[in-house]
Amino acid sequence: MGDLAVGARSGHEGPEERPERSEESVPPAAEDDVTAGGDNGGDSGGDGGRDARDGDGDGVAPQPKKPRSFWKELPLLIGIALVLALLIKTFLVQAFSIPSDSMQNTLQQGDRVLVDKLTPWFGSEPERGEVVVFHDPAKWLAGEPTPNPNAIQKGLSWIGLMPSAEEKDLIKRVIGVGGDTVECKGTGPLKVNGKALNETSYVYPGNTPCTVDDLGGQFKVKVPEGKIWVMGDHRQNSLDSRYHQQDKYKGFVPVDNVVGRAVVVAWPPTRWSTLPVPDTFDQNLSAAAPGALGLAGAVPLVLWRRRRLTVGNTRVSGPGTAG
Repeated sequence: MGDLAVGARSGHEGPEERPERSEESVPPAAEDDVTAGGDNGGDSGGDGGRDARDGDGDGVAPQPKKPRSFWKELPLLIGIALVLALLIKTFLVQAFSIPSDSMQNTLQQGDRVLVDKLTPWFGSEPERGEVVVFHDPAKWLAGEPTPNPNAIQKGLSWIGLMPSAEEKDLIKRVIGVGGDTVECKGTGPLKVNGKALNETSYVYPGNTPCTVDDLGGQFKVKVPEGKIWVMGDHRQNSLDSRYHQQDKYKGFVPVDNVVGRAVVVAWPPTRWSTLPVPDTFDQNLSAAAPGALGLAGAVPLVLWRRRRLTVGNTRVSGPGTAG
C-alpha cells in the first residue's frame, strides 16, 4: 500500500524504478501519521483522524454528560441568593418596619419602608424634609418593649429581608440641619431660620405644628454642625428631638447615626407610595452668614452717611455754589 501512495504522488516513473523508490520512501507508519493529521487524506485516513480525536478505538463518540439535577443545584442557588441579599442590605437598600404611630399619616404602623443606604457611602448627608432612619442616639427607646424573634426571623433579619429586632432604630422627618435655628412658639407655625413652614401636607390631621407644653414643645434651638433636628409627623404623639433636650446630645441626632433615607413604602401593596420631600422645604431656608448680615446692614448706613456729608459740604454741593 505504501508503493501505491508514492506512485500516486510522482505520476511519471516507470515500473522498474518503483522498487528503488520504495526503499527511499517514508515508512508506512510515518506516512499513516501524516495522513491521519491531514485535512485531505483518504477514507481510511480520515477515519483514523476521527478515531484519534474521539479517543476511542471503535470510532464511537462519547456520550454528553447529564446535567446535574435541580436538587443538587439548589444549595448553590440558595447560597448565591443569600450572599446577594446580604450585599444589598449592607450597601444598597434595607427594609424597615414601622412600629408606632409617630409618623402618621405619612407612615402607618406595620408599613414596610425601603431605606436608601447607598448615597451616604458617597458623602451625602440628610437634608431638610427627608424621612430618615437612624440608630437610637441616647436611649430614646429605653423602656420600649423589645420583640423576641424566632430563629427563622433572626435569619431573615440578618440578610435584610426582615427588620432586626436587636437594632434600636427610629424613623422621623428631618426639620433642621447643621447651622439652622429651629423654633416653635405657641401652636405654630414651626420656623426654620425665621421662615415659617407650611406643614399641612404631612402633619397629622387635627394636630398643630407646635405643642404647647413645658416638656419641650416650646423651644428655640440652633443645630450644631454634624447633627440634625428631627420631628414626627404626628406631632402630638411623637417623642422626638423636642422631648430629649436633656440627653447628652440635647435632642440632636448625630449624622453618623443615620442609616439612610426612607424612599418608598413597599408593603402592604395597598400602601405603596414614594416619600418625597414636601414642597414647603423648597423655599430658601438657609441660615444667612453673620458676615453677610453685617454687610447688608452696613451698606444703607454708609450710603446715608455719605449723602449727609455731601449735602453739608458746600464745595461739592453742585453748580452755583461759592468756591
